[in-house]
Amino acid sequence: MWGRHPVLAALANPARKGMGRLLATADRAAELERDKAAHGHKIEIIEAQALDRMLPAGAVHQGLAFKVQPLEGVALEDIADPAPAPGEGGVIVMLDQLTDPQNVGAIFRSALAFGARGIVVQDRHSPALAGALAKASAGATERLPCARVTNLSRALETLADLGWRAVGLDGDAELTLEQALDERPTVLVMGSEGDGVRRLVAEHCDVMARIPMPGGFESLNVSNAAAVALYESTRARGGT
Repeated sequence: MWGRHPVLAALANPARKGMGRLLATADRAAELERDKAAHGHKIEIIEAQALDRMLPAGAVHQGLAFKVQPLEGVALEDIADPAPAPGEGGVIVMLDQLTDPQNVGAIFRSALAFGARGIVVQDRHSPALAGALAKASAGATERLPCARVTNLSRALETLADLGWRAVGLDGDAELTLEQALDERPTVLVMGSEGDGVRRLVAEHCDVMARIPMPGGFESLNVSNAAAVALYESTRARGGT
């Protein structure tokens, strides 16, 4: 991972203690030492040009990179159990085969900002929480729990048993998001930009809802749609 916010968040994450290879330009190394931000990681000083060559073309590294394995994630129950009582807040975001790192990273950032409990993804159809995704999340991947599950439909069944209500996003749904949401603990299910929420996953949702778009342009980037849905869910829960 690279960039100031993702790397600093990773260094501050206790789960990363003793892990990885920390690379920094001389000025960034001095800042890390001054701010005691390396958290016990040894700093390897490297020229900016050498860092450019190590990373994907165009990566905005800001003089910092951290070579480390992606986090393994948490169990679904760690995020969902116990479910909060109605009116006490609680939202989980489920991503149905979203593969674009920029979109997933932006959703992590919004989910953290709006107080989501965590993100649920399908293990085999989601990008690693590193690289461009970590950069787009501005460090949120280090602070927001992520559960990687084998089957999203079964995960929704487990969440239902634990007291969670699933609301899937669908541009053709009859109900608006405002009409579909209430004070109960909510799983917001977001589908890929191309296919949307898959049929079997949608069948395991309690309700499908759309974001009304009176401007006549009926297409939002999925990360923008997630931000709108998270805001609406916060309003439905009384802003808590």
